[in-house]
Amino acid sequence: MNRPTTTLLRNARIVLPDRIAETASLLIDNARIAQVFFNTQLPAADSVLDLGGLTLFPGFIDVHIHGAVGVDTMAASADDLRRVGDFLARNGVTAWLPTLVPSPPQQYGRAISAIEEAMGRSEYRLQSGFADSEKRPTEVGILNTCQARILGVHYEGPFVNSDQCGALHRQHFRTFSGRADVDLLPTFKNESAVHMMTLAPEINGGIELIKEISKRGWIVSLGHTRATVEVLDQALQAGARHLTHFMNAMPPLHHRAPGPVGWGLLHDDVTCDMIADGIHIDPLMLKLILRSKTAERVSLISDAIAAAGLGDGDYEVWGEKISVKHGRTQNARGSIAGSVITMLDAVRMILSLGASEVEVARMAATNPARLLGIDQDCGSIEAGKRADLVALDQYRNVRLTIIGGLPSMNNDEFQMINGK
Repeated sequence: MNRPTTTLLRNARIVLPDRIAETASLLIDNARIAQVFFNTQLPAADSVLDLGGLTLFPGFIDVHIHGAVGVDTMAASADDLRRVGDFLARNGVTAWLPTLVPSPPQQYGRAISAIEEAMGRSEYRLQSGFADSEKRPTEVGILNTCQARILGVHYEGPFVNSDQCGALHRQHFRTFSGRADVDLLPTFKNESAVHMMTLAPEINGGIELIKEISKRGWIVSLGHTRATVEVLDQALQAGARHLTHFMNAMPPLHHRAPGPVGWGLLHDDVTCDMIADGIHIDPLMLKLILRSKTAERVSLISDAIAAAGLGDGDYEVWGEKISVKHGRTQNARGSIAGSVITMLDAVRMILSLGASEVEVARMAATNPARLLGIDQDCGSIEAGKRADLVALDQYRNVRLTIIGGLPSMNNDEFQMINGK
């Protein structure tokens, strides 16, 4: 099956790292962004897509997601994960980190095996290829099921604080006594796969744990924590420079005990991610975080669970019933148990609070890529980077997602014209 070597996306608003190009075009060459054109003579390309003024963002990257469309990453098969990838791509996500909750070692092992199998397969399931060349150009098209790439794994725990368990199950929490405790966590054979861990630095051995997994190249994030400022300073020196779902699963800001929230707001060398659903954090507090941290230091996440994309109802997740009502999750203990939003929902929320499209692109794509150490390869619209893109209309609906240069049509109105 043939695929176009070059694709031209014309007539778009393009969100660049520092500005909006109001009328521009973008050339994709062998899955990479070759060049952005501004009101100039456009090059020839194997295929052309006219975006009709849609706004082109870098593809969203979700570093914290437990599942969607009925699939839980703890129990998923490789095919299940591909279904999640389909759903995510339809909602503008081009890459993601399946996130695992504290569990027995054998359950971790099954989950990592399925993730690794899914990562090893093609990113695309082509359902029809270019028809024969005898047909007129307007009749020659390609339809793809385009799936968000799995980048690795995010272990949320098990080295976290029992007093800030949130929806996590305390019986599987651990402390750290030596390298063998990390060796129990399954990892990928692929050296390029991302390994990320959310941990609480105040647990027994927490600072040594940060040093150990940092040596192994893991990304360290602080969360589900009640750490004091003194311990947080030690964690920073040991290699932890990010905070997981900021303000959630940590004590609220107190004027005599600033804790993780006060510490995180004041440290410019610490980044954070947040669940921008208006439920986990009130919109006014979202504004406060953005004013203090700025768009340079904030990543958006979904923290979505298996019920995402299914609507309100009762669901069995992590061995317990989780109810979803008016988009709010709740377990039997009355705790919020993850979200049912997508990154697209978070983007819409932040835009509604007055953030610019450039700022939102940083929070939804550039900053997550930087956190994972892959920002030289993706996360922004720049020449040489992967062609991972999402086109939104004026109502912030996804109309087109492109992953590695291949488009997945969300509407049949786009024409791919060969040889134009």
